[in-house]
Amino acid sequence: MLDLDGTLVDTLGDFAAVLALTLRDLGLRTVGRDFIEHTIGRGGEHLVRMTLAEAGGAPELFDRAWALYQRHYAAVNGEHAIVYPGVVEGLALLRSAGLPLAVLTNKPAAPARELLRRKGLDGYFAHVFGGDDFPRKKPDPLPLLKTCEALGTPPSATWMVGDSRNDAEAARAAGCPLVLVTYGYNHGEDIRAVSALRHVNRLDEISADALS
Repeated sequence: MLDLDGTLVDTLGDFAAVLALTLRDLGLRTVGRDFIEHTIGRGGEHLVRMTLAEAGGAPELFDRAWALYQRHYAAVNGEHAIVYPGVVEGLALLRSAGLPLAVLTNKPAAPARELLRRKGLDGYFAHVFGGDDFPRKKPDPLPLLKTCEALGTPPSATWMVGDSRNDAEAARAAGCPLVLVTYGYNHGEDIRAVSALRHVNRLDEISADALS
């Protein structure tokens, strides 16, 4: 199981562009990229709620802001996003080893699948699950357990690969081995301080381990 934003694709530019358009439409001031980077990871609704508060918007604006955010995201999705170095190589090696792969993200499923398609990564995965596919999101273990069921593998034999303590908490609760990438978005904290089976700088480093 692999996280998407911050693990496979650097989507910070997309988030910044979409939130700038959303806040402009609401007549609110923009927010900084550092704030966005530290807030990514718990789903779009959380990001929009936190951004509204940061920009001085009333909580009652959420429904309008969420609708605007989704509309702008559909148009911008992938335009400012970059696949991280080592991702394509790593996915190719994992697939060649016959390992079943799934994306598990808190991003809503439709834009997650479209982003993977636009970046040419969709063909690597047997399943793509988003934050709206299950009743609860990471760091709750439920999405991981359901993804293991879909893959047909027990949690103890199903790696969770992510970039944040959000992924780490979910993996720990689900009983899944955890690998963390050293790049990505971890709420402004050093991911190396989060305990994991291994911390890697590129996804193809994980692949080398899996194939050995």
